[in-house]
Amino acid sequence: MPTPSSDFRRWLLEVRPAVDHALAGALSPTGLPDVPVSLRAAMAYSLLGNGKRVRPALCLLAAEACGGSVANAMPAAIACEMIHAYSLIHDDLPCMDDDALRRGRPTVHVQFTEAVAVLSGDALQSLAFQTLAAQTDVHLIAAQVQQLACAAGASGMVGGQQLDMDAEGRTTDLAAVLKLHSAKTGALLRAAIFLGVSSAGGLPLAWEAYANSVGRLFQITDDILDATSSTAELGKTAGKDSSAGKATVVAVLGLEGARALAAAEVAAALAALDTIAPIHRRAELADLPRFLGTRSA
Repeated sequence: MPTPSSDFRRWLLEVRPAVDHALAGALSPTGLPDVPVSLRAAMAYSLLGNGKRVRPALCLLAAEACGGSVANAMPAAIACEMIHAYSLIHDDLPCMDDDALRRGRPTVHVQFTEAVAVLSGDALQSLAFQTLAAQTDVHLIAAQVQQLACAAGASGMVGGQQLDMDAEGRTTDLAAVLKLHSAKTGALLRAAIFLGVSSAGGLPLAWEAYANSVGRLFQITDDILDATSSTAELGKTAGKDSSAGKATVVAVLGLEGARALAAAEVAAALAALDTIAPIHRRAELADLPRFLGTRSA
């Protein structure tokens, strides 16, 4: 295997085995008993597949940056991945984005039927909060449940999906697109960072500017990749944003404008990092915006 080319990529590879182990344990018959076989199979198909694990890695990175530990942040890290997996299952449904391919494989509703896909998404959402609630620190539980619920709910990810559907086929401006993306994609990415900070006893508010830039950058890069990459490269249907009339940064600014905005967000994230003064993992945090701005999938 080639040596990872960036500090954040090395971190991602370093923590992934522990994340995958924790996710598998949460879905095991011991960790989650009395689940119908077909439902567990669909949950595992989505949650334990070949996702990049960016959100749990962000959570664990933020925790260590504040002097905390991977072990203490792991429940929040895998809870983020559970919410992410549920959102992808529901996004791909025929009534939403209607996609048959995700991460190079048939989407959950194609593999298991639409009804099982809906139920498996519902179950993963519940499991995320069950995972947070199983921690022993009641004050941490209360803070993290609120953080994740706000990020995933009507004013966050779910509301962003509604804005996304409302904007299809309509002329929109950059402010509206960024608001949509801040909710649909950015909210959970921000929450991953905030949850990690919380697990270490830090102050999430101090990380807000950095987390906002990271969230915007992730989706701007997604818009660029959808317009420039192949289906094989992405592992999902390429060019679908344009064909569906989606509100994207590329649709508003064009490719070069989108790339310029991505570069500006990298600079903004690095400037925000200077105000945080992390205790550890500064190199990884500084490399993260560059990693997101240059990723290929």
